[in-house]
Amino acid sequence: MPQTTHYRTCHLCEAMCGVEITVEDGAIKTIKGDKKDPLSQGHICPKAMGMKDIHEDPDRLKKPLKRTKDGWEEISWEAAYEEVVTNLRQIQEKYGQNAVGIYKGNPNVHNLGGQLYGANFSRAIKTKNNFSATSVDQLPHHLASLFMFGHYLLTPIPDIDHTDYMLIMGANPMVSNGSLMTVPGFGQRLRALQQRGGKAVVIDPRKTETANKASEHFFIRPGTDAVFLLALLNVLYAENLADLGKLADLVTNAELIPNMVQTYTPEIAANITGMSTEDIRQIARDFAQAKTAVAYGRMGLSTQAFGGVCQWLINVINIVTGNFDQPGGALFTTPAIDVVTLLGFVGATGNLGRWKSRVRGLPEFSGELPVAALAEEILTEGEGQIKAMVTIAGNPVLSTPNGKQLDEAFGGLEFMVAIDIYLNETTRHANIILPPATGIESEHYDLIFHSFAVRNTAKFSQRVFDPEPDAKHDWEIMRDLANLLKGEPDNPKEQKNLFRRLSPEAILDLAIRRGRYGTKFNKEKGLNLQKLRANPHGVDLGPLQSSLPNRLFTKGKKIQLVPDLFVKDLARLNATYLSQEGQTNGDFNLYLIGRRHLRSNNSWMHNSYRLIKGGNRCTMQMNPQDAETHQLADGQQVKVSSRVGSIELPVEITEIMMPGVVSIPHGWGHDHKDIRLKEAQANPGVSINDLTDELLIDELSGNAAFSGVPVKVEVL
Repeated sequence: MPQTTHYRTCHLCEAMCGVEITVEDGAIKTIKGDKKDPLSQGHICPKAMGMKDIHEDPDRLKKPLKRTKDGWEEISWEAAYEEVVTNLRQIQEKYGQNAVGIYKGNPNVHNLGGQLYGANFSRAIKTKNNFSATSVDQLPHHLASLFMFGHYLLTPIPDIDHTDYMLIMGANPMVSNGSLMTVPGFGQRLRALQQRGGKAVVIDPRKTETANKASEHFFIRPGTDAVFLLALLNVLYAENLADLGKLADLVTNAELIPNMVQTYTPEIAANITGMSTEDIRQIARDFAQAKTAVAYGRMGLSTQAFGGVCQWLINVINIVTGNFDQPGGALFTTPAIDVVTLLGFVGATGNLGRWKSRVRGLPEFSGELPVAALAEEILTEGEGQIKAMVTIAGNPVLSTPNGKQLDEAFGGLEFMVAIDIYLNETTRHANIILPPATGIESEHYDLIFHSFAVRNTAKFSQRVFDPEPDAKHDWEIMRDLANLLKGEPDNPKEQKNLFRRLSPEAILDLAIRRGRYGTKFNKEKGLNLQKLRANPHGVDLGPLQSSLPNRLFTKGKKIQLVPDLFVKDLARLNATYLSQEGQTNGDFNLYLIGRRHLRSNNSWMHNSYRLIKGGNRCTMQMNPQDAETHQLADGQQVKVSSRVGSIELPVEITEIMMPGVVSIPHGWGHDHKDIRLKEAQANPGVSINDLTDELLIDELSGNAAFSGVPVKVEVL
């Protein structure tokens, strides 16, 4: 067969890197960066080869599986559907609608069909027990956006390509390629910032790969970021550096900020955060005096006890320094398919607390409960107990707090179905596994991440390979099951709902045409799917632009600068730090944080031999001072314990760690029985989530607090 070349977006992380894939004799020969892609401009990371490995993985499931007393057996799609629908119906008839729980993993947001059909599938199950990876990730961002800007997906994006000063907290975009800041080629953009005389400053308990390239790096104690941010605001107002500029008429209650931050002087903050008063003051001054500046806080800020307050304060700092809705600051995107506007049109701008979890009373957010409550909702008997689970492209046993408890909970379910391509640590508990076609066997368009990108672009990806004859895409699986659960005909032409009669490509074309760049507004030059197909490298739609006040979804089109729920949560912050300065946790005298690696993506890419090869990456990093205190040598095996459990792994002694803090990567722990992950099982590591605590959460949002878990380390 002749060699063919295909241009796609890599769908394995948020960066949306353009790739050039060559295929020969039915197999991928090379994967390179697409230099003509307007967003990534040729940048590529090692994960791109994971597309080849996943597609060719002998462990990848291709036909439905049923668990029997003798093991797993392949069955037909019709038989699998019947098993699923019959069991879910029986359980809901016996125990009630909420006896079925749903968990959606991270890959769902990288999947066009999953994004378009997932909500309809969830509605067909009619349960309030919906969970996802959102509540172990970015939920505090959504909370801040909802209460400040009126829409939970209206997320301000750092304009890195035009800023003069970038403050980065709890983020490592050199490794992550950006998160809620889709930024392929971050390293090149960072160098460009510095070459034009700008400055990048990283605040992190670990001197990360990003910190190594930044202009400055400062250690901070895990979980104290909100105190640091309040101190920055204190300096800004004490030294008359705050200036709303053009935002003065678009902001409410700005006059409340000075009094709100008065207590948090640099002296108070230094004692709590471990930073110096001089550094805190200088950072505030440099930020305010830069021509343009932007503060960006990500995973490390969201996954802590004050995640909601942190994300609110990041926005406040950008706003009160006049660096919001202007080039070089924080701006909203205007993508070709504007999910924010589409959801706003139907009133789906976000909600908080319409119902609460049964056991602990944690709040619902936009139809989902915090996943930190999932295990207890299965294990705690009584009315409303979860008896069955549906998981979609997720591995919460490795990805959510107190994974051992969740593993136990899944083992006691009456029924479980998983839509997944792997028999992994979570899906091993399923009765039925429904494996969809893989990413490069599907057309692709990033519905979500164009809304978070540092530049407005649009790109449609054709499939590289046709799926096998009997294969089904995940959108087909969800559509079919939804129709069966609702008792609707499976012939699309007989269905009344227009949406369910259209393919993902037809829906995509309609959305592009009706978008701001579409043919609805410019018949000759406007975009449609046909034009995107004709431009396989993608279409450049320009840099981020000012969009206020029209972009806001608040009443009166004004930014709500001081929402009550965040102000009230400051009382909890005060009680934690101002009344208990120097607090200790007994024997648990070290703070645990996670870390990412360029060749991993959470828990699901460890079965790629190209990405897993090399030395052991699952180590506990520790500062030499702490190693000396514990009488440890580099490479020595240690036992790390928390309230919920313990793990054993080698110590890696390094100056990049702040004293008093240890770091373990997440996503590992592939030592469970009955899984089919040959490469991962050969390099299992241990799971940090056997240490993280389901009781440690951000009380505002219910988001898991992974950062700063108290632990102790012992010599083995």
